[in-house]
Amino acid sequence: MNEDGQVEDEEPSWEAEAEQEFPPEALYDPLVNPWNDPASTSAIEYRLSQQETRPPLRAGTAPAYPRPPYAGADEFTELRRRLRQETVVVPRRPRIWSVTIRELAETLLLAVLIFLAVRASMQNFRVEGQSMQPSLDNGEYLIVNKLTYSQIDLSIFDWIPFFDSGANPVHHLWATPDRGDVIVFRAPTNPDRDFIKRIIGVPGDVVEIEDTTGKVRVNGEALDEPYIEGQTACHGACGPWQVPERSYFVMGDNRQNSSDSRQGWFVPEENIIGKALITYWHDGNPELDLAPNHKVSLAGEASAEE
Repeated sequence: MNEDGQVEDEEPSWEAEAEQEFPPEALYDPLVNPWNDPASTSAIEYRLSQQETRPPLRAGTAPAYPRPPYAGADEFTELRRRLRQETVVVPRRPRIWSVTIRELAETLLLAVLIFLAVRASMQNFRVEGQSMQPSLDNGEYLIVNKLTYSQIDLSIFDWIPFFDSGANPVHHLWATPDRGDVIVFRAPTNPDRDFIKRIIGVPGDVVEIEDTTGKVRVNGEALDEPYIEGQTACHGACGPWQVPERSYFVMGDNRQNSSDSRQGWFVPEENIIGKALITYWHDGNPELDLAPNHKVSLAGEASAEE
């Protein structure tokens, strides 16, 4: 109203006009409203169309800072199209039974492989009889290392230029059967039976027994044998016996109750199953100990346990 009492038409400000013309702003929920819902996009599209047609501000009116520029219509349409077409791939739940059966098969296969590997390298035996007393008792169990005397034939490499395997191409990988070793072998007189004895003579040795004293001599030198029980007796003959190549002369520690090489037979190397490694279950108790392997020394030298 002016001084004359007349009401003047007030020119509405830009801000008031905008409030009248803009529809109320709608809240958008992406989980409820689709992108092409007019209720959720009308306000956005209206502002985009009116952004360029706003009237200039009058002097003294605070400027209204425009909102950040929005994406163009083409980009907006392309975005909606991609969101409508693309789908979220939910991973399919694996079949529990198929996974369980596969894991069970893998476990069984691994167990079989471990069993075969252990069986190829180790084997347990039960001592029967008193032929190895006092070192091993009747009913005692022991584990034999079957890889101790593993061999390789180098003649398979003779095709390589400038390589010669020599006159004796067979070599032991780890150790050679030695005097004092306790071994398990297939009996030459009965391959179906396994014997356990101690090596006394190696290939090339000459073994003989003194008839009166029971002393065992190897290559003319008396052996120091603190592990035996009783006096060594001759079984029909006291030698001498010369051990053939790749064969061994064996005897039990209980010299008065043992069937061994004193009867005239030797143990071929291919009959040896392995070297005694560990004893257990002694006198009905789960006692664990190293096998009674000894270094057989000549008289006057110390006998040391391995």
